[in-house]
Amino acid sequence: MEDMKEIIKQYVINEYVEDDSEVTFDTPLISGGIVDSFSMVSLKRFLENKYKISIPDDKATPEAFDSVNKICLLVNEYLK
Repeated sequence: MEDMKEIIKQYVINEYVEDDSEVTFDTPLISGGIVDSFSMVSLKRFLENKYKISIPDDKATPEAFDSVNKICLLVNEYLK
């Protein structure tokens, strides 16, 4: 799971962080303003493609995407 956390964290930093803000596994992504609703859609698509899963729209909530740790928990629910 550590590899997954690093991959997701690096993706978030590369795609959404515009300054030198430090992102940790617990950094609030949605509520902290790093990831907005449009970005959340592209993040969901990245996760589905990277991990060959399908995350139902009703599970892709701002709460579920609010930190790298929470995203990993969500992804792990759908891994086979």
